[in-house]
Amino acid sequence: MQVWRRDFLRLAAGAAVLPINSRLSSAQSYPTRPVQIIVGFPAGSGPDIVARLAGQWLGERLGQQFVVDNRPGAGSNLGTEAAARATPDGYTMLLTVATNTVNATLYENLKFDFLRDIAPVTCMAGTAYVMAVTPSLPAKTGSEFIAYAKANPGKINMASSGVGSASHVTGELFKMMAGVDMIHVPYRSNYLPDLLSGQVQVTFAPTPSVIGYIKQDQLRALGVTSTGRQDLLPDVPAVAEFVPGYEAIGWYGFGVPSGTPNEIINTLTKTINATVAEPAAKAKLAGLGLDPMTMSTPEFDKFVRAETKKWAQVIKFAKITVN
Repeated sequence: MQVWRRDFLRLAAGAAVLPINSRLSSAQSYPTRPVQIIVGFPAGSGPDIVARLAGQWLGERLGQQFVVDNRPGAGSNLGTEAAARATPDGYTMLLTVATNTVNATLYENLKFDFLRDIAPVTCMAGTAYVMAVTPSLPAKTGSEFIAYAKANPGKINMASSGVGSASHVTGELFKMMAGVDMIHVPYRSNYLPDLLSGQVQVTFAPTPSVIGYIKQDQLRALGVTSTGRQDLLPDVPAVAEFVPGYEAIGWYGFGVPSGTPNEIINTLTKTINATVAEPAAKAKLAGLGLDPMTMSTPEFDKFVRAETKKWAQVIKFAKITVN
C-alpha cells in the first residue's frame, strides 16, 4: 500500500478545500466554481487516491478545482447519503465503488436508495482481486484447491477485511459457484500476517496488497478474479478458468445526485473517458495496480445495476448480515 500513500501525499499537497456554493449558473458554462468529490473512505485509502487523481485531471481540463471531501463511516454509507441529499447542480460528485453495490442489499435500513438517488456518470478504473493461499496448503492449482476443500469441508479458513467487505463477498461468490464450504474469518485489522503464517489458509485480496508476497513466494496465487489474466500476474489463471462464469472486480467510478442536468453528466463523462484513454493516464493507473475502464453513461448504469443484482444474490445465499 506504500504506492497509494506516496501518491496521496503528492496529490494532497496540491489540493485546497474551498467553499462549495449550491446553485448552478448554467449547464453550458459548467463548471464555474469548484466541484466537490465526496469519498466515503478515509484520506490515504485507495478510493481517496483515485478521487484525488481524477480531481487533478478534471481540474486541468475543465478549469476549476475538483476538491475531495472525505466522509468515511458506516461502510461508506455516510458519504453516499451526503451525496444523495446534495443539490443536483453538478457541483457535488460521488466516487462510486463496488462497495456501493454490495451495501445496497447488505444494509436494510439505509436512508437512501443507491440506484434511485445516485445517477451514474462513468467508470474510471478497475482492479482484480487475487485468490491467494498460504504456501503450506497442499493445493497448487485452483482445481486442486476445490478438490481439497470438498474433501475437507469446513476446515479451510477464509480471511477477509470484515463482514460484507469486498474480500468477503468475493470469497462467498467463489464458495457459491464452486460448491465448497469454507469458514469465514473477518478481521478488523490486517489479516496478512495470519495468512502468511498459515493460521488462515485463503483470501481474496486486492492485487496491490499481495503481489509483493506472491513475487517473493510467501503466498501462492491460484487465480485472479477478472474474466481474463492480468498483466501483473501473467502466469496466474483467471478463476473463471476453473470456475466457469466467475468474475469479481473492484472498480472506481463516479455518480452525481439524481436530477443533475444531462449536459453536465455528459461533460463529466466525456472528460473522464478522454483522459483515461490517454497513454499517460493509463500508465499512471497501471502503476497503482489499476486497469483503465471507460464506459458511456448508459453502459455504466447497466454495469452498476448488474453488480447490485449479483451481490444481492451472494448476500442472500451466504446469509450475510451486519449489526
